Amino acid sequence: MPDREYRRAIDLSRTIAAEVGTPRFYLEREREVALSRGLFADEPLSAAGLRIVAELGACPGHGLIHVEKVAVDSGALILIEEGVTEPDARVRRLVLLAHLAGIFHDICRGQRDHAVRGAEEVKTLLPAFSLHDGECTDITDAIRNHEAFRPPPNPTARASQIPASRRLSDVLYDADKFRWGPDNFTETLWAMVLPREVPLKALLPRLLPGLEGIRQIRDSFRTPTGRVYGPDFIDRGLKIGKRLHDALTSVEEKGERRKEWPHLQSAPPPDAR
Repeated sequence: MPDREYRRAIDLSRTIAAEVGTPRFYLEREREVALSRGLFADEPLSAAGLRIVAELGACPGHGLIHVEKVAVDSGALILIEEGVTEPDARVRRLVLLAHLAGIFHDICRGQRDHAVRGAEEVKTLLPAFSLHDGECTDITDAIRNHEAFRPPPNPTARASQIPASRRLSDVLYDADKFRWGPDNFTETLWAMVLPREVPLKALLPRLLPGLEGIRQIRDSFRTPTGRVYGPDFIDRGLKIGKRLHDALTSVEEKGERRKEWPHLQSAPPPDAR
């Protein structure tokens, strides 16, 4: 469990996120997200994938909540991009592949070149999932291509020729980068720093420089739907990060003043009047 100082910071981040508001994607595309979530919950292969990830202790620093959100949003993006009201068997199959790609995308998260290494690792796991060879290739290509700030590797012949394969890669990337919005400050940040026992005081100077990296994601979304909704995720995340930094910095400065002049409590030192 986080100590009291971190607990307050986490609660503050979630309060700020609530004030900033829900990303438009979840309001305007509620039906597709709900349908994807339902398909995800009902699919035995998704449950099997989650068990594998949990048993391997994969996705360090992100965790299963991140994995599930990426999977569900990837499936929702498939439904939106396909433009169907009631998905047929073909579209449902694409949604399943998107869910599996989301489940396994960070399986080598703790390693260097985690996207490439993850794709190779997943190759050894997918034969147990009763998928066709082309479907396995589509999933591994998507995982290989999901990392930010790097040009995607040359696609396989299948990925360059088959629209569904390219779409799977693009929806995984976009759903993963949606997490760089509010989730970055309500969940991901804390999941990364708490196990490392990074003091909150040491974290503060890194927050503002970290916002610049988030800002660079804003124009990188790949699907038409991602380009509509992705910047909204990022803008909300930037607002949360800036407000969180300012609030924690204020608290830290007040704490330092109290340590230096404990008998004055919140009053300023005499030479500052």
